[in-house]
Amino acid sequence: MAPGDAPTNWSDTQNVKWTAAVPGRGFSSPVVWGDQIFLTTAVDGLQNPQNSRGPGGGAVEQPEQQLLVMALDRNTGKTQWQQVALTVKPHEGYHPKYGSFASNSPVTDGKVLIAFFGSRGVYAYDLKGKKLWEKDLGIRMKMRNAFGEGTAPVLHENTLLLNFDHQAEGLLVALDKTSGKELWRQTRNEISSWAPPLVIQHQGKKQMIVPGAGKTIAYDFVTGKPVWEVKGLGWSIIPAPVKHEDMVFVMSGFGEPNLLAVRLGREGDLTGTDAVVWTNQRGNSATPSPVLHQGKLYILTDSGMISCFDAATGRPYYHQQRLPKPYNFKASPVGANGKLYLASEEGDVIVLKMGERYEVLATNTLTDQFFVASPAIADGEIYLRGQNTLFCISEKK
Repeated sequence: MAPGDAPTNWSDTQNVKWTAAVPGRGFSSPVVWGDQIFLTTAVDGLQNPQNSRGPGGGAVEQPEQQLLVMALDRNTGKTQWQQVALTVKPHEGYHPKYGSFASNSPVTDGKVLIAFFGSRGVYAYDLKGKKLWEKDLGIRMKMRNAFGEGTAPVLHENTLLLNFDHQAEGLLVALDKTSGKELWRQTRNEISSWAPPLVIQHQGKKQMIVPGAGKTIAYDFVTGKPVWEVKGLGWSIIPAPVKHEDMVFVMSGFGEPNLLAVRLGREGDLTGTDAVVWTNQRGNSATPSPVLHQGKLYILTDSGMISCFDAATGRPYYHQQRLPKPYNFKASPVGANGKLYLASEEGDVIVLKMGERYEVLATNTLTDQFFVASPAIADGEIYLRGQNTLFCISEKK
């Protein structure tokens, strides 16, 4: 949810304030702070998406990549600065349609900008583009089916959280945001997942919720020690966890899909206990994260069905509602001023009215676009990242 309002209607010829060309290939989301927009992207010598599996499953050598961090002027879309974080030949490729070497969204608190490239390291800059530090954790991730990496970093106060769940021994690590110094680490024995950790506070203590196919684990924020765990999700975990009052929601939508609403306040193994308040197996998202607002949980499936649940009870207000046309989604929905924005692979952004009834307010088309990055909304404007273009949508005169 974004504060303030956002445009309801636009098209190729209406309410597009500016467009900016983005080099290379990247599906990370734009991040806004003040008058700046930050992006990451990867430029290769071939400009040709590569999967790391050739005939018979053999590895395909990847072209050399320039991993770029960019800052754009929010008012004009012009590039303020661009830095090459690293030039590298990646050890593994990505999904040919949905993958990139810049799928981890950056994060900033207005003081430091963090660009995370997974196996290729983490890079910290000030907002003028000066590199502050960089760190390589030494992990070369082996993702399931070589689908590619893409877990977003999480910044909370002075702590940066990085999650490396893959087909070998994974790692959850906490770094000091100002220096990159390691604060603690926990090994994780989970298969590939892409969900970012969620930092929550309950009864005066902070925890990090990290979903996984084997189990979802809550860790103490200060020490990294496990607090509670629960089994029951399917595999290929991508949607971000969300919190409502004293419950957290974790979800899988692929391979034994499940949603778990877990009440906070317990320790140990919560599997099969009444700490799991409700579950849902139909109409879950495999990729887009849910939106939680005013006690309602909105879930968008990859195949274009939308559901709205009472977050406290799991009772559906509407369930698996088809959108006006067949659509496919990877971008997460975002909300503003009672409106829910769904950015599709087909170039349409469908605007729904939030509430107990399903209602379409608008369908907005940008020709020949393909949205995988989640939109960003700030100060009444929407920033949409297509394949090679960033759009600023604005109704301001």
